[in-house]
Amino acid sequence: MIRAEGLSKRLGDFSLRDISFAVAQGEYAVLLGPTASGKTVLLETVVGINRPDAGSVWLDGQDVTHAPPERRGIGFVYQRSMLFPNLSVWDNIAYGLRYHGVERADRAARVEHLADLLDIAPLLRRSIHGLSGGEMQKVALARALAIEPHVLLLDEPLAPLDPLSKELLRTELQELHHKLGTTIVHVTHDQETARVLGAVIGVMRHGQLLQFGPKDEVFDRPASAFVARFLGIENVLSGRAAPDGELARIELGCGSVVARTDREGRVGLCVRPELIAIAPAEAALPAATLNRIQGVVQSISDRGALVRYLVAAADDRFVVLQPKREYADAAVRVGQHVALSFDVDAVHVFPRWSEHHLGEDRAEAPAQAPRGACPVRRRPI
Repeated sequence: MIRAEGLSKRLGDFSLRDISFAVAQGEYAVLLGPTASGKTVLLETVVGINRPDAGSVWLDGQDVTHAPPERRGIGFVYQRSMLFPNLSVWDNIAYGLRYHGVERADRAARVEHLADLLDIAPLLRRSIHGLSGGEMQKVALARALAIEPHVLLLDEPLAPLDPLSKELLRTELQELHHKLGTTIVHVTHDQETARVLGAVIGVMRHGQLLQFGPKDEVFDRPASAFVARFLGIENVLSGRAAPDGELARIELGCGSVVARTDREGRVGLCVRPELIAIAPAEAALPAATLNRIQGVVQSISDRGALVRYLVAAADDRFVVLQPKREYADAAVRVGQHVALSFDVDAVHVFPRWSEHHLGEDRAEAPAQAPRGACPVRRRPI
C-alpha cells in the first residue's frame, strides 16, 4: 500500500498543495489532469526526487518521506523511456538488479521472465537504437519491474505512442497488472486510459487533487464542474433547486429538470451526453418521463461509433451522443426541433456551487508546473 498525507511542495511559481490519497496493495490507480496540473511533480515527490515541504509518504506502513529514492522500492517509468543508449536491451533491464547486487543467475532469470511477459525476448541482445516507441516503453517497464518494486509509478508512458501502439501497450499493461498484481499509480491526461486501466481515479488541477475515489464514483459523480468537463461530461449547467422530499426541481435557463438531491438554492449539475435520448419534438414519450427539454439541433457530427448532436435549448446547450446504429432510426436532422429526455438518476448535482466553481475551467492558468524540476537522482530506477 502507498499513502500520501498532506503533501505540499513549492517549485518556483508552482506548488503542490496538501495532497492526500491512498492506493491499496495490488490496486491500479490513475491520476488524471491537464498539462501543468502537477502530476509529474507529485510522482517525483512520492518517489523521493523532490523532498516535500510538508506532509509524508508511507509505503507498506513505513514512513519513507526522508528515505532516498533507491531505498523506497519504487519503480518509475517516465513519458520518455530514458534508456541508457550505450547499453543493450538486456543490460538496460538488468541495470537496477546489478545496482542492488542481485546474483548473476537471478538477474538472468528475472530479465528473461519479464521479457517473455512483455513479448520482447527477441530484442534482448539488440541495442536500443532502432527500437520503436512501443518497444522502448516495454523495455523501460521491464527495467522498472525487474527490481520487484512495492509500487510502480508510470508518468504518461503511452503519450508518445501512435494510436495503435497505445492501444496494444494499454492492453499489455492491463494483462501485466493482472499477472503480477503490482500496485500501480499511473498519471495521464487521457480519460480513456483511465477508464480502461484504473480501479481508482484521481483528478488534479493547479497542484491540487480535486477528487479521488473508485472509478465509477468519480466518472458518475464528479465533485465539480471542472472534474465533470475534464472527464468528458459536456453538459454542465447551473440552476436553482427547490427540494421536495428525495427529489428536487431545478430551474434552468431552458426549463426545469428533476434530480435526486436535497440541496436548495443555486446548484451546479451535469448530465452525461450518452444518457440523453433524442427524438423529434412531436414524438411521444412515456408518461413517466420527468425530464424533457425542447431544443433545436445546431450540428451533427460523426464520432466513429457514435454520433454527436449539439442542441440549443433557450440559453443552454446540450450535447447528446447516440450509437451510430440508432442514428438512421432517430430521423433527426440539423435545424429540426427535438425533445431531449433523460432519467432522474442521470442528473448529478454538485456538492457546492458558485460562479467561480462552475466556471473554474475557464480561469486563468497558473505558471506551468516544471517537469523534472530536480535533476538530482534523475537516472531511472
